Amino acid sequence: MKTDQFKKLRLKPELLKNLDLLGFDKMTEIQTQALPELLAGKDVIAQAQTGSGKTVAFGLGVLSRTITSDYLIQSLILCPTRELATQVASEIRRLARLTENTKVLLLCGGVPLGPQIASLDHGAHIVVGTPGRILDHLSKRTLHLGYIKTLVLDEADRMLDMGFAEDIKRIIKKTPASKQTLLFSATFPEQIIEMSQSVQNNPVHVKTENPSENQDIDQVFFETKKDKRFDTLLSLITRYQPKSSIIFCTTKVQCDEVAKFLSSQALAALAIHSDLDQVTRDEVMVRFANESVSFLIATDVAARGLDIKDLDVVINFELSKDPEVHIHRIGRTGRAGNKGLAVSIYNRSEEFRIKAIEKLMGKDLQRDRLPQSGKNQRIELKPAMITLKISGGKKNKLRAGDILGALTKDAGIKASMVGKINIFEYHSYVAIHKSCAEVALQRLQSSKIKNRNFSMKILA
Repeated sequence: MKTDQFKKLRLKPELLKNLDLLGFDKMTEIQTQALPELLAGKDVIAQAQTGSGKTVAFGLGVLSRTITSDYLIQSLILCPTRELATQVASEIRRLARLTENTKVLLLCGGVPLGPQIASLDHGAHIVVGTPGRILDHLSKRTLHLGYIKTLVLDEADRMLDMGFAEDIKRIIKKTPASKQTLLFSATFPEQIIEMSQSVQNNPVHVKTENPSENQDIDQVFFETKKDKRFDTLLSLITRYQPKSSIIFCTTKVQCDEVAKFLSSQALAALAIHSDLDQVTRDEVMVRFANESVSFLIATDVAARGLDIKDLDVVINFELSKDPEVHIHRIGRTGRAGNKGLAVSIYNRSEEFRIKAIEKLMGKDLQRDRLPQSGKNQRIELKPAMITLKISGGKKNKLRAGDILGALTKDAGIKASMVGKINIFEYHSYVAIHKSCAEVALQRLQSSKIKNRNFSMKILA
């Protein structure tokens, strides 16, 4: 077996076998430090970033304590957003592939309560959800947490940022005092320490090295004047020509303003923040991930937990007040052995923030001269793909193969012209090369997918 490190732990044979099949050959730092403690039943408070392997760590802990013959909810995992909860549930199901009859239930907002209530009636072992929807079920008495063995608070700092502190306290009151509590957070503000003290019993503290500290990331800081920030942003885009970039802002209003500005410059940009409804958030992320949109503008709160792959450039429209958050931001570039780039815009009065980042990282960081205005400069950043939205999804038993077959057979589109296909409960999205998108739309509108007519449109 490849899983020699995991074999030293008290894991069930079926979990070890599955880890081997999944290709796990060694543990990450967070897994090495946290797994022995949480498998021993201890409370753990861990500082770990996205991509550190923390979900596998607490997932293995939860599954190790699950008795599948008892159809009682034995573990609750709270996440700040539906996106993160969906990722966590998917990962735990993957880890439990060879553990028979393990039922993992996802309880998040943005979808009707009815189907969730029906699923709860059939029993579950592990519930993954967001605080608001968990409280909805508790208030309706459709969810019972009296047999919880393990409570996981994932991305706890973000849940506090989003105002879930009181909701979390109300949920915890419905759980047994004897449970194990695992708290994972990317940063450790005072609120996290206070929460740990109020909900954990002699927790073991675990802190891992920030992944971005080991990544090959070039950082450059550009000074500008307050009224020239947008011009500087355009100049940076002109200089670096990123095909895929996330731009960090400090407020939701600022996100919308930046997205509007870039759109006015004929750049494909979308903002994501908590004011958007779930369907719109899904569409924004789909379009960014399938390369129909080049720029995603987000606050730190909105970006945490999103499944964003390696980026060409991370742009800080404004510096974060917290140097740890800055490091978390730039860690989204330079992944998987690739060289990364992070550029930041700042005012002279913010020099002290750069000093704080340098102190935390233990090295000097580059300042560069202010680029000339990007106005009237040529920008070659037109996404090759465009997204087609179809009014059918999992509830209609649509599969990616059905959509691809309809495009290549009925619409006559080459498979090489079709990009990512994302299927949600009631809608599906497919990336198509711009050169044939209109033809694909016209032909699909006059044909059927799985012998059914679906309405569809191109997202612009």
